[in-house]
Amino acid sequence: MSAVTDTARVAASGNPLSRSVRDSLVMARRNLIRMTRIPEMIIFGLIQPIMFVVLFTYVFGGSMQIGDSTDLDVYKNFLMAGIFAQTVTFATAGAGAGIADDMHKGLIDRFRSLPMARGAVLTGRTVADLVQTALTLLVLALVALLVGWRPGSVDPTNFAKVLGGFGLLLLLGYAFTWIGALIGLSVRTPEAATSGGLIWLFPVTFISNAFVDSSKMTPWLRHIAEWNPFSATVQACRHLFGDPGLSQSDAWPMQHPVWASLIYSVLIIALFRTLAVRKYRSATA
Repeated sequence: MSAVTDTARVAASGNPLSRSVRDSLVMARRNLIRMTRIPEMIIFGLIQPIMFVVLFTYVFGGSMQIGDSTDLDVYKNFLMAGIFAQTVTFATAGAGAGIADDMHKGLIDRFRSLPMARGAVLTGRTVADLVQTALTLLVLALVALLVGWRPGSVDPTNFAKVLGGFGLLLLLGYAFTWIGALIGLSVRTPEAATSGGLIWLFPVTFISNAFVDSSKMTPWLRHIAEWNPFSATVQACRHLFGDPGLSQSDAWPMQHPVWASLIYSVLIIALFRTLAVRKYRSATA
């Protein structure tokens, strides 16, 4: 009894912010260790985006027109920003399924009984997913280079722009994992979380400028694509990578894609983190 009391006293001491960060890092470490013990999770997470790269490049690439060009190499460079963005957003389904699995096993109720910051369980999970996403993105970038992707900005003076593009991708992925966290807390099984996490992702990723030139869409669909947060990040990456196919549009997110991507991602994090933490306080297994 005294040991529990001492633990609670230690956890309650100190600055609330530092305690929250410490608790979140502990939970992130727990989730990363869990991922390493289930290597198939990482392997399957790497295989899927690699398949998308190969299929879109060699199956659809020859029939795609970017600007006035139907050259396959042009489409390869156009495509990769969309594939990168799709990869980081599809991590949402994994985040939701992981949290739903903890809910189903009763672990969330146990965590909630411990003397830790209320949002630490969810923050730790999303940070661990961000680390896995970064690893996947690194491998995918190497595969993209092998199939012919050549960022036009890669030189000693502009290499920082390429890193900035990957930073925006990771920020978007982190923002979307909070949507996954909310879904995972709202359903009863991991299977439902996986399905619920993918249903809305397909229209978000495909009604965008990721795989086709949005200017060729019907007007009403083009407006949706241009104001899609996903499209803003894709446009920003193409701008920073120096790749072809920047959407020619008067829409503000397409004219200022870097700022639009940052604003969208921060707003999504602020909104869905608040909703997820609130749901976490009342959710039961």
